[in-house]
Amino acid sequence: MPEQSPLDLTEGDPFGPHNLPYGVFTTADEPGRRRLGVRIGDHVLDAGAAAHALGSPYAALLARPSLNPLLAAGRTAWRDVRRALTAWVTVPAHRSAIEPLLHPLAAVTLHLPYEVADYVDFYASEHHATNVGRIFRPDGEPLTPNWKHLPIGYHGRSGTVVVSGTDITRPSGQRKAPADATPTFGPSVKLDIEAEVGFLVGTPSDLGHPVPLASFQDHVFGLTLLNDWSARDIQAWEYVPLGPFLGKSFATSVSAWVTPLEALDAARVAPPARDFPLLPYLDDSADEEPGGFDLHITVRINGETVAEPPFSAMYWTAAQQLAHMTVNGASLRTGDLYGSGTVSGPEVHQRGSLLELTWNGQEPIELSTGKRTFLEDGDEVTLTAWAPGPDGTKVGLGEVTGRITPAR
Repeated sequence: MPEQSPLDLTEGDPFGPHNLPYGVFTTADEPGRRRLGVRIGDHVLDAGAAAHALGSPYAALLARPSLNPLLAAGRTAWRDVRRALTAWVTVPAHRSAIEPLLHPLAAVTLHLPYEVADYVDFYASEHHATNVGRIFRPDGEPLTPNWKHLPIGYHGRSGTVVVSGTDITRPSGQRKAPADATPTFGPSVKLDIEAEVGFLVGTPSDLGHPVPLASFQDHVFGLTLLNDWSARDIQAWEYVPLGPFLGKSFATSVSAWVTPLEALDAARVAPPARDFPLLPYLDDSADEEPGGFDLHITVRINGETVAEPPFSAMYWTAAQQLAHMTVNGASLRTGDLYGSGTVSGPEVHQRGSLLELTWNGQEPIELSTGKRTFLEDGDEVTLTAWAPGPDGTKVGLGEVTGRITPAR
């Protein structure tokens, strides 16, 4: 009996031809040569070599060591390349050319697949923002007056965005508990996670030209899972009056895979109902295509599930975030990455941070390795997710993993 082809996938494989996320990999025999790859099942296709073998006009674009040239090529190129890749892995006549270019996923090393330009993080879950407000302002309104009028965000540090599998060093900084007379310095004792989704910009925009809601898909190439590590004790002392800084900037982990927006057409859903009309540049009530995504996230600590946040519950959409981020004329650059903000749902098991899950340490969660309020050294956090695909399939979004190592 002939050996089964890597292209003959098990029915229902979340990384089938309906998905085809992009990444960058190296092999053991050529560790210094980064290649653009596309995941199919439990293999990675060398996209540049495939394009060259089959005479694609995009061969030079796909033979680069980063996703950025494809990102910059624009939506027409994104569509053309995706159609070609789908044909390469599904049409039997291409098998003899494609099969030798497939590498087992377990045998390659994955890298950050794009060069991050700017990084912005938002605060778009009403459930998360409400929980945080109740924790820190128990006698006041949980949401600030501006929260339902605009997507709140802050600019982060692009140089500390790291790929899944990178260890996270516990950060040190100033901390001051309410009962302390003066601040102290030392390793964070309230190291947290934030389960998020990141959106990757491809086509840039001109300075002084806002990007409207309708242009979202012309500029955003795809999405990726994102963990916005947070030192809550450092953050609490520093954030007044200008917001997050050192409590966030030490590391942000992203998946090694970027899922094209086109792969998520079946996952489009309407966002939650809004309480009142929005200003015109954020008003998506008349949009034909819903702006939300039905993504199902799972958060695990040391292999144990602690939360399952639903992205469909996010109040602000990625298109609204992009419109707000540029409404003042700020320009987009190829490789810009922006995070959704912590994804949380209405139920306790749907909370996307330990701050919420443990109610700021007052209600520890139980793990087989012991109780947790915040992360301990040696803890490994993994986010995974899937979305509905065409014809009842699932679209796998890969994973993002990070292990906490001691402060230096």
